[in-house]
Amino acid sequence: MTRARLDELRLAFLLLSRIPVGRLRDPAPELGSSAWAWPIVGAVVGFGAGLVGTALMSAGAPAMMAAFLALGTSCLLTGALHEDGLADVADGFGGGHGRARKLEIMRDSRIGSYGAIALILALALRAMGIAVALEHDCAIIALLAISAASRAVMPVTLAMMPPAKAAGLGRKAAQVDRTRAVAAIAIGFVALLPLGGAAAIPIAFGMTLAALLLAGLAFRQIRGQTGDVLGASQQIAEIAAWLVLAVVV
Repeated sequence: MTRARLDELRLAFLLLSRIPVGRLRDPAPELGSSAWAWPIVGAVVGFGAGLVGTALMSAGAPAMMAAFLALGTSCLLTGALHEDGLADVADGFGGGHGRARKLEIMRDSRIGSYGAIALILALALRAMGIAVALEHDCAIIALLAISAASRAVMPVTLAMMPPAKAAGLGRKAAQVDRTRAVAAIAIGFVALLPLGGAAAIPIAFGMTLAALLLAGLAFRQIRGQTGDVLGASQQIAEIAAWLVLAVVV
């Protein structure tokens, strides 16, 4: 791997996680150039969460308790970055009237009722999915795969949609090209393959459909994407994956 690719990989970890990877050397790559590596960050986060959940199950913890603690591990490793995006999108889209007001609400660090409800539902659904994987002894593989694949939808969202604001992450990372978006999709899909074709294909379809629906909603609401929309797209795609996995396992 070349120095440029290593720097992009390091940037991906700095952007999407709190995992220490050292400082970037000058000149630092553009944010969008790291998009191909976002699923790799997800794989590492999912692997760590899967180890925690599996260890707790092996120690005799109930599946739901182990699942919530695995989920907590994931949030710690990412700084709850994507969860924050989901809450902001729910508050903005649910409570705002007009594009400008919706964007203003999404910038507000305070959480409202729509955001709180969205977080509760998202965490509960994800924990239930992880519990199913723990009970079927496939939690590490499932968490790694789904965490990776759900982060592959973000580069595609960036490549497909214009930024909704003149500043912010969505604008800074908007230079994602199709090559990097395709690379992210490829890495995300390969990560799903250990689950088996009977699970990987419907999960990929479910995640794609969920991400497209959210992208369509975001375009209608604010005419584009923001960093919060990207985080919400990861969360929605992950929830869709766990729902499909719970049906097919």
